[in-house]
Amino acid sequence: MLTKEQERSVMDGWAILGFVIASGLLLLACLVYGVGWAEDDNKIPVVICVVLGIMLWVFVCCGFFTLQPNEAAVLVLFGDYKGTVKTEGFKWANPLYKKIKLSQRWRNFDGGTTKVNDLRGNPIDISAVVVWRVTDTAKAIFDVDHYEHFVSVQSEAALRHLAMSYPYDTFEEDVLSLRGSTEEISEALQREVQERVAKAGVHVEEARLNHLAYAPEIAGAMLQRQQADAVVAARSRIVEGAVGMVEMALDKLEEYGKIQLDEERKAAMVSNLLVVLCAHQPAQPIVNAGTLYT
Repeated sequence: MLTKEQERSVMDGWAILGFVIASGLLLLACLVYGVGWAEDDNKIPVVICVVLGIMLWVFVCCGFFTLQPNEAAVLVLFGDYKGTVKTEGFKWANPLYKKIKLSQRWRNFDGGTTKVNDLRGNPIDISAVVVWRVTDTAKAIFDVDHYEHFVSVQSEAALRHLAMSYPYDTFEEDVLSLRGSTEEISEALQREVQERVAKAGVHVEEARLNHLAYAPEIAGAMLQRQQADAVVAARSRIVEGAVGMVEMALDKLEEYGKIQLDEERKAAMVSNLLVVLCAHQPAQPIVNAGTLYT
């Protein structure tokens, strides 16, 4: 059964403190009177009443507690949840209440580097930083066991699941990757961590990768693979751009109509332009003294 937080107000501690000081002075005066000035027949009853009063006085003093800003106290009476105090300051509540204090400040979780396989099965080292805070104190105390440990375990589980759902890197524009899609991956990680820790009354403000690399045993091989993929991707873009430029050149020549080219000359021109545009070396001009048909 899920517990819902109920905010509760308690008495101001300074007002009760004044009463406690006054009652303490009164008990002290009664004790002095009972021991020194009371008649012998009245000494024992007076002393007994003073002792009972002191016990009650000590019991009342046990109700004092303090709260700092962004700190809360969960009140429990014989196993029954009675509410949560969130106002800072010097407070007083029923001394029989068990007061469980917990911080509501922002916290960072960094579980260290974790080795996991990405979508393509490559081993990678990955870690993340999660910024979180407790927003529902009742859920944090009663619905999970040790909410801080719960947040750390669920954050690591979410990170592992995310790493196995995406490739480390890709040269396809429409495919998300751990290295190339930082913002999208961070948003996905935040959503998954939030879904996992919501039952603990925790709100996740931000979750980001702070370390990402191939595992040492395959780092060298994967670097060569990345370089090869980069070369292939670059050459594909060059060829695509060269074809577009050749097509544009032919269209312009036909549009102006000053030079008439038959199919054979068009093929030769296309070949020459592709060689020039796709080559790594600058073009070397050649002066042709004859014609293509001699």
